[in-house]
Amino acid sequence: MKKKIFSLSLIIVFLITSFFAQQKAVRADEVSDLQNKITEYEKQISDLQKQSNTLSQQISLMDSQIKVAALKISQTQAQIKTTEKEIATLSGKIVALDGSLDYLSKVLLSRVTETYKKGKIDAFVLLVSSKSFSDFITQYRYLQAVQFHDRQLLISMEQTRTNYDEQKQLKEKLQADLKVLQNKLISQKKQLDVQILDRKKLLTETKGKEAEYQKILEATRQELEAIQQIIAGKGSETEIGKIKEGERIASVISGASPCSTGTHLHFEVRENNDLRNPFSYLKNIGLTDQSGGDSHSASGSWNWPLNEPIFLNQGYGSNTSAIRSKIVWYNFHTGIDIVSNDRMVKSVKV
Repeated sequence: MKKKIFSLSLIIVFLITSFFAQQKAVRADEVSDLQNKITEYEKQISDLQKQSNTLSQQISLMDSQIKVAALKISQTQAQIKTTEKEIATLSGKIVALDGSLDYLSKVLLSRVTETYKKGKIDAFVLLVSSKSFSDFITQYRYLQAVQFHDRQLLISMEQTRTNYDEQKQLKEKLQADLKVLQNKLISQKKQLDVQILDRKKLLTETKGKEAEYQKILEATRQELEAIQQIIAGKGSETEIGKIKEGERIASVISGASPCSTGTHLHFEVRENNDLRNPFSYLKNIGLTDQSGGDSHSASGSWNWPLNEPIFLNQGYGSNTSAIRSKIVWYNFHTGIDIVSNDRMVKSVKV
């Protein structure tokens, strides 16, 4: 009866494992289908990026990027669902195996002990009680066979216990994978929100008109050229005195200009002609972000070039909202764009 229980336990384990494998294959197909769609849209994005820069093409590009982001979210959600089900299946399997192994360990250990004792102690009694010598040989061989069979069962059970330990390790790995996927999902949702905001911002600033879009692009081209001329040292300057930290050095031009699509100060930091992130030098203040989510974590000691309150229009680097939205000509913002109610520009460091 005990042997039947052990065999039945192994059959149940096999059936659970088989079902688990089939379910895993189905879910893998679902994730694969989503990946195929993502690949298809990414190809569309690549093709759109190679085309001429018009508003309609830019909107199509952003729409495709939004679709890819949404598909990646669906893919991650499918992976999370799959992982959660795998963990639940493993949990049930582990609990069942744990109970079966404890029970069978006790039964088999008891049987092996008893048959071992009989084989060691009762051999003479067995001989005396046998009807003949051949009867004794038959009974003795039977006893040895029982002992051997029990030992084999115990070995098999220990192998099952090893599998049980491996499944516990697999569960722990899946739990770690689940945490990674959950964090990935949060990041992907944030990215989707930014892309939707970028599209909305582009349509707001261009008013959905091609002429406005081209006007913005041309203004950014002029801004880039003007900044490059300043950096190259073109033009003439005359020294009229020494400047102290915090003193007025200029005024922000109001409205649009060849260097700007609107009122703001472009603040840039260079060291040995190498660009630096201004936020690494400026103090952490109550900056109001109007950039659409650009990074703006200040950690330096410099005073700001404008009086507070200060508003951020665009951050530093290649991942600003304006660059992602393709409403600027350049692909790297060399400084930060800020504005204040006060147009006075001050020296930040001497």
